[in-house]
Amino acid sequence: MSTSPWFYVAFTFFVLAVLALDLGVFHRKAHVVRPREAGIWVGIWMTLALLFAGGIYFRAGGDNALLFLTGYLIEQSLSVDNLFVIVMLFSSFGTPDKYQHRVLFWGILGALVMRGLFIGMGSWLILKIGWIMYLFGAFLIVTGVRMALKRDEEFDPEQNVVMRTARRFLPIITSYDGQRFFSIRNGRRVATPLLLVLLMVEFTDLVFALDSIPAIFAVTTDPFLVYTSNVFAILGLRSMYFLLSGIVHKFIYLKYGLAFILAFVGTKMVAVDFVHVPTLVSLGVIVTMLSATILISLKYPPKAEDVIDEREGKTGSIFGSIQPPEQ
Repeated sequence: MSTSPWFYVAFTFFVLAVLALDLGVFHRKAHVVRPREAGIWVGIWMTLALLFAGGIYFRAGGDNALLFLTGYLIEQSLSVDNLFVIVMLFSSFGTPDKYQHRVLFWGILGALVMRGLFIGMGSWLILKIGWIMYLFGAFLIVTGVRMALKRDEEFDPEQNVVMRTARRFLPIITSYDGQRFFSIRNGRRVATPLLLVLLMVEFTDLVFALDSIPAIFAVTTDPFLVYTSNVFAILGLRSMYFLLSGIVHKFIYLKYGLAFILAFVGTKMVAVDFVHVPTLVSLGVIVTMLSATILISLKYPPKAEDVIDEREGKTGSIFGSIQPPEQ
């Protein structure tokens, strides 16, 4: 697509306006986001993505619209894997439900900036170094194989480099102070656990971006399509979390579907000079694998005792019991 810088400016302004409306009007007061509300927002974000695809169709043709939708679906599916980590994060920190939306809001705002930088860097590398696509493809294949073979491990935020660095340089209290990231204690500005959760959310998105950004370049190298499909997928991540957080642990076979998708798009990148895979075929493969692994997970769910064992020891705050905010 031939796009001027003003398209990027207009699109970014639209995204910021929607986010401001979201936080300043619909979520101005902290509250627990129920599945019904989350489902409505998931529908809104998906509808906006489809309308945007329709705009691309009328402006740049059906091929570009299909590329956008394929990229959007890849990013949306890979973001589901991110939900597992977010669930464990909130559980480990004992984050009250009504403050989780605020963390995800600012976390996703940071993610938009990081994704934009990554996409710009990736586009520049592809333009300057042609063989980098083969490197991206090989990386995705290895990542897919590792994802399929890797055993689920207990998440320990205390061992994370972000946590250790934050504790070294920031004075941190052990109690939440409403939805504030910083608080005042004895005349001193201190960080609350909510800031630590935000830092961890940003870090996990940074890690997941290393997989998802190269994956979408397998579909298209057009910076505008890569950027916009990423943004729409990230915008819907918060609502997707609140909709699926209670049942995401049931999707036990989903990681194999995601692993296959990563290996598939990686192979597509490596073999780009020898085999041409139509965009519609790629879209069909992704939809089929996602649908199959989700349906199999729901048809053959984990045993109740396995779910209990998996959750045991992973609930509650890493700071112990949550204390009421000091006055």
